[in-house]
Amino acid sequence: MAALETAKPDSKTPVAGLFATTHWSVVLAAGNSGTPGAGAALERLCQTYWPPLYAYLRRFGYSPEEAQDLTQDFFAHFLQGNCFSRAEPRRGRFRSFLLTCLQHYTRDLHDWRSAAKRGGGEPVLSLDRERAERGYAAEPMEQSTPERVFEKRWATTLLENVLNHLGAEFARTGKREFFDQLKGFVWGEQGTTPVRQISTDFGVSESAVRVTVHRLRQRFRELLRLEIAHTVTEPAEIDGEIRYLAQVLRER
Repeated sequence: MAALETAKPDSKTPVAGLFATTHWSVVLAAGNSGTPGAGAALERLCQTYWPPLYAYLRRFGYSPEEAQDLTQDFFAHFLQGNCFSRAEPRRGRFRSFLLTCLQHYTRDLHDWRSAAKRGGGEPVLSLDRERAERGYAAEPMEQSTPERVFEKRWATTLLENVLNHLGAEFARTGKREFFDQLKGFVWGEQGTTPVRQISTDFGVSESAVRVTVHRLRQRFRELLRLEIAHTVTEPAEIDGEIRYLAQVLRER
């Protein structure tokens, strides 16, 4: 959790330049069918948000199969631009907008049942339901509303995206296994393998392991700020979102 709470601005991180491609701007651009690449960008955005929406539906009472089908159907509806008229960045967080769109959609089960006709019965996104179900099952359910489950799964999905990015960076230099041993020091519980054992296993000094952990934490904070920047409308909101992220993840 400390890695989140110390995610301070980095002068080398070009956060301000990202605000041409925030999640809000992707949706607004997709509302204009003439915008090049908007559709592909919107599909990538949906891939990021489907796990928390799936978790919301599961907590709401849908079975795994129903939740997967309904998530697919909702995104078919969403990608057709049926929610874009309600997209107003000034009204709040992007994830809240997306959840509201889902809530409006599920209130009319006729729309749900006819969605297969709109999409031709073909999935619009590649969804790993088993992974999503594991993520949902890992969340504490006692006294959790569907909305709180959605927020928690949003937070964990965002962190998974950051860690996956970090892992990919190490993989490009042939050090993915090294990263897998170190990531526990960056997020979650203290690394399950002692520094001394990692030093021995990978043939590097203990000081080199600690230096790598320090740099990894710095890179984690940098990537976290970049990830958050895509979800807000201006840089001033980033620190508040990081504090909120930490709050959500502390809740049990």
